[in-house]
Amino acid sequence: MTRDYYELPKTGWIMRQLWKCAGGDRFLLERATYSDQIKYMCLGGIVFATGAMAGLAGGYAFYTIFEPRGSAIENPIDYPTILLALIFGIIWGLMIYNIDRFIVTSTGKGDGTEAITIGELKSAFPRILMGVIIAMTISKPVEIRMFKTEIDIKLREKQLEQQVEYQTKVDKTYADREKLLLTDFGKIEIQRADLLNRIKDYEVQYRKETAEGMGGRGQGEGPVARALKIQQAKLEGELSRFDEINKSELTDLNNKKKSLRLEKDKERNNNAKIANGLDGLLERIKICHEVAGFWISLFITLLFMAIELTPIFFKLMLTKTTYDYLAENRDELLKAEYGIEVQYDKYKDKEGIERHLTINHEAERIIFEKKMVTNIQKELTKYAVTKYKEREMRKIDDNLDGYIKSINPNE
Repeated sequence: MTRDYYELPKTGWIMRQLWKCAGGDRFLLERATYSDQIKYMCLGGIVFATGAMAGLAGGYAFYTIFEPRGSAIENPIDYPTILLALIFGIIWGLMIYNIDRFIVTSTGKGDGTEAITIGELKSAFPRILMGVIIAMTISKPVEIRMFKTEIDIKLREKQLEQQVEYQTKVDKTYADREKLLLTDFGKIEIQRADLLNRIKDYEVQYRKETAEGMGGRGQGEGPVARALKIQQAKLEGELSRFDEINKSELTDLNNKKKSLRLEKDKERNNNAKIANGLDGLLERIKICHEVAGFWISLFITLLFMAIELTPIFFKLMLTKTTYDYLAENRDELLKAEYGIEVQYDKYKDKEGIERHLTINHEAERIIFEKKMVTNIQKELTKYAVTKYKEREMRKIDDNLDGYIKSINPNE
């Protein structure tokens, strides 16, 4: 439209796209004022930026959750996980973008004044609550990325502490199991050690007897020395029989001892792997709160809440402008075109609240036509039945017997 008193600057492609983000009507905005165009461009920019930040935060959170576990300091980039994180981030960003777009477009102008009343806050509370939740989901991944260096150092310290703690638990667990195993193993060992000690005693006595003689006896192998040798041979025979009888049990216990040692070494080797598993999103958020402190974490969350809730509060604070009147005019014209009449504050409901009365003239017209057509069909049917009755009555008057035979040929 050409005006002599006011000419709008030409809109660009970016401005029109941001209008779409804010749910603005391009047809009306191109006929409204420049300030209306800027307002909706800014609202659209906030909605788009929120969706983009949500995508980045969601992608980073996804990568943090599913990346291969390792040292918090030396953890190489995993490209397959990055690809999946990008896909998830795009989907998450689009979802948050559409939710924000719905929140902004469904938030009206309130009472059309700059003041935000209690009633406006009550009506906007569900949208505000949704905005708070979205802001919190965006802020946490951004926080852990902002303090990544400090978190990595603190997390590595916790991983090392976890290694020491796990090592202590492994040693204690297997020490208790080794004690139980040695208890069973010691019963046989004590008996075998007793036989060995007795054999050694006879061996010592035999050597003394043959070398020096005892009780005035001369050197050499005498009767006493031979008796000692016989007793030693008997004990050696008992030892051989003992080993033969307990061979399977000794082998089994030795195998258990060896298996227990191998299992313990395996658990020791898993120590670093298990400790490196302490690298999840929840642990990083907890460390982030420790590193950043309550106030800094709260400030970052409030910052994202302000960004998220700004469009809602701004729309409640905005006064009616040319665009709003054009939108109302458009709505009324569309209602008139389709035969919709709204009588504002027409009646009060049971609770005493004034309600609008909506009259759908086009629907009422169709209903009226259907009713009339139905009534006409009823009248025509009734008339046809009456005429049919008259004709049949004439047939009966003219020829009663013939009519009866036509009804029942057997008579």
